[in-house]
Amino acid sequence: MDEKLNRMQTGAGFIAALDQSGGSTPKALLRYGIEADAYKNDEEMFDLVHQMRARIITSPAFTKEHILAAILFERTMDSKIDGLYTADYLWDKKGILPILKVDKGLAEEKDGVQLMKDIPGLDELLRRASERHIFGTKMRSVIKAADPAGIKAVVAQQFEIAKRIAAAGLYPIIEPEVDIHIPDKKQAEALLKTELKTQLAQLDDRTLVLFKLTIPDIDGFYSELMEDRHVVRVVALSGGYSREEADENLARNPGLIASFSRALTEGLNVKQSAAEFDKMLSDSIAAIYAASMK
Repeated sequence: MDEKLNRMQTGAGFIAALDQSGGSTPKALLRYGIEADAYKNDEEMFDLVHQMRARIITSPAFTKEHILAAILFERTMDSKIDGLYTADYLWDKKGILPILKVDKGLAEEKDGVQLMKDIPGLDELLRRASERHIFGTKMRSVIKAADPAGIKAVVAQQFEIAKRIAAAGLYPIIEPEVDIHIPDKKQAEALLKTELKTQLAQLDDRTLVLFKLTIPDIDGFYSELMEDRHVVRVVALSGGYSREEADENLARNPGLIASFSRALTEGLNVKQSAAEFDKMLSDSIAAIYAASMK
C-alpha cells in the first residue's frame, strides 16, 4: 500500500469520479445519449452504465499521466473489464488507483444539511473492497445552509465512519459538499473548515484521510487543511458547474485537484465513433489536468 499511498500523496493528476449510483445513473445515461426507454429494469440500466464506464476506462485517453484515481460504484467494483475486476484493471493495466463509493445516499434535510443514510453492512463491504484491491473510499453529505448545528453533525458523522474505514486499512475520502447555489455559501464554508480542523485535531497519528470539497468562494481557503499531517490530499468536486467554470475556479486554488464527474464526461455520447469519443475525453482530461496542476 505504500506505493499506492505515495502516488496519491505526491502524484500529478486528478481523480475521475465514475461512481454514479441508482439515483444519478439515469441522468448520466441521458447525458451520454441513452434514453430511459433503452432499458427495462435496473439490471439493464446498470449494464449500460458499466459499458459507458468501461469505455472511458479503456480509452487510450484515460492514463496515469493525467489521472491518479477513479471512484467506482459498488456494482462497478464487482464487474469486470477485459476479464479483470475493475479495480485490478485500473491498477494493473493503467496504474490508476481504485476508490469505492460506500454511502447509500442522503437522508432528509434537517438543520440545513443532508446527512448520509445509514450504511448497513459497511464492515462486510470494506472486507470485500480489500479483497478487490480497493485503495480508498468515498462518502457524500450535503450542506444547504450555514447552520452551525447541521454542519457540526455532518462533519461528526463523516469522521465517525472515516475512522472505521481507516481501521479496515482503506483511505477514506470525506465529502461534505456545500451546495453551490446557496446564498450563504461563504459562511457555510467557514463553519465547515472550523469543524474539519476540530475533528482532524482529534485523530490519532495513524489515521489518514482525504477531503473532497466544493471549490470555495475564497481562493486558497482550504490550503491550511493540505498542511495537516492527517490529510493525504484535498480534492474538489465540480458541484454542478460546467467543465469550463469548474476548471476556471479550480485553477485559482493551488494544491486543490479535481475529482470531477459530470464535468469529466461532458460531451461524451454513445453514438460517437472511437476516434470522436477518445478526442472528446482527451480534451476534457487535458483541461481538468491543467486546472489541477496550477
